[in-house]
Amino acid sequence: MSSALLTKRWHSLERDTVRRLQGEKLHCYLRDCVLPFSKHYQKVFAAHGLTAADFRSIDDLRQLPFTRKEDLLPTPDNPRKSLEFALIPDPKVQARRPSVVLRSLWRGPARVKEELDREWRPIFMTSTTGRSTEPVAFLYTQHDIRNLGLGSGRVADIGNTTREDRMLNMFPFAPHLAFWYMYYSGINNNIFCLSTGGGKVMGTEGNLRAIQKLKPTVLAAMPTFLYHVLTQAVEEKLRLEGIHGICLGGEKVPEGMRRKLAELCTQLGSPGVKVGATYGFTESKLAFTECPFNPGDPPPGYHLYPDMGIFEVIDPENGTVQPDGHGGEIVWTPLEQRGTVVLRYRTGDFIENGLTYEPCSCCGRRMPRLMGKISRVSDFRAMRFQKVKGTIIDFNELEHVLDDVRGVGSWQIELRKANNDPLEIDEIVLHVSRSGDTPEANVLATITNQLQSHFEIRPNRVVFHSEDEIKTLQKVGVALKEQKVVDNRPRAGAAPASGQFAGAKP
Repeated sequence: MSSALLTKRWHSLERDTVRRLQGEKLHCYLRDCVLPFSKHYQKVFAAHGLTAADFRSIDDLRQLPFTRKEDLLPTPDNPRKSLEFALIPDPKVQARRPSVVLRSLWRGPARVKEELDREWRPIFMTSTTGRSTEPVAFLYTQHDIRNLGLGSGRVADIGNTTREDRMLNMFPFAPHLAFWYMYYSGINNNIFCLSTGGGKVMGTEGNLRAIQKLKPTVLAAMPTFLYHVLTQAVEEKLRLEGIHGICLGGEKVPEGMRRKLAELCTQLGSPGVKVGATYGFTESKLAFTECPFNPGDPPPGYHLYPDMGIFEVIDPENGTVQPDGHGGEIVWTPLEQRGTVVLRYRTGDFIENGLTYEPCSCCGRRMPRLMGKISRVSDFRAMRFQKVKGTIIDFNELEHVLDDVRGVGSWQIELRKANNDPLEIDEIVLHVSRSGDTPEANVLATITNQLQSHFEIRPNRVVFHSEDEIKTLQKVGVALKEQKVVDNRPRAGAAPASGQFAGAKP
């Protein structure tokens, strides 16, 4: 049984078969693509005395050191460091490879040269957002574009999207993965798809006009922006009928947000909408999706593509690989990429319940899945509420709690310093808009009780705003991602923060 079967039957193989075929493919990928052409990994393998022959199974990956985002960042001595991760063939070396010689004899040198050029020449790029570090570009070749279409087409397949559907892609237009992934999702599956570019291109009103004219059956967007669009549609008493599916990405999707979006769709004339979230990151050049499911049902997990890459879940403290079903940090190794390639890449994302190979409860597919909530290590923040003691707060969980509060529509968490003094204690100001008819006093009491019981903290202030004011605070249609948590704590020697509202400036 060859590794080609892994692609042909990627969603139906047993765990042991999947892992064995992935090991075979890993060996060939390192031997034929990465080690001959990656300047960075040539150095890494040489430093550790490794060759492609040392990698025959997934377990062999443990010999390889991790790659971190810091490894790709520019330095004064090497301002284009990320290019060392690009696979750049030497044409003379490539021309002497037996497989290339045979293809040239059979098809002719000119045709094979063109094929190799299309496989290996970078022609496209996406970039990390640069929220915590410098943005890093990831290069794509025609081979990667094909895989982009293949992976995004699987999102449509798993989401039960058919050629009779009409899709509206409201992800922000930028050199970032989410927009282009949904763009190619429609193209690969021959589905009509209009890409609006999100709030920065057409604004909330423009997206609403597009929904009214196109009458889409599937909406793809970042959850916070889609919430604002649908909320405005309700305020304008519009009818948006026929929507049956929502595909979300770019942000965490708490259960409360799923519920709110489904309830808004019901008010607009589209009851029974199923919501599915995607998990993707620039370094993988792919995104992975849940089956769409009814809000309130158990999440089915993120369906992975074992023919295109290997996921490991590790203990973030010591780097050891976790058994199936155990949580930890997500690590990624591709099996099909050209352009920029990272091996054993530590994402900084934590998966609550690890990997499973059991059949999906929704669709029955057997591919591996990531189970539970995914959170970012950067969202664990240190807060000092007392003069002598600090507290670590999980803002991932804090977002889930706020979205689950009935009567809370949109919100923003603002971190400040008492008296705007860098040496003072920290403060939390919560900016909130209400949804429905729940009185402010009831919403305030629920928020206070929930934060106290879950985190043993109380917000210093809760400020109620109109929906338009919250949109301004979150920079809807201005920033690439809506600003739900802003840190306005001044550093020693820094100018004090300012803004129309406290928290208007991220």
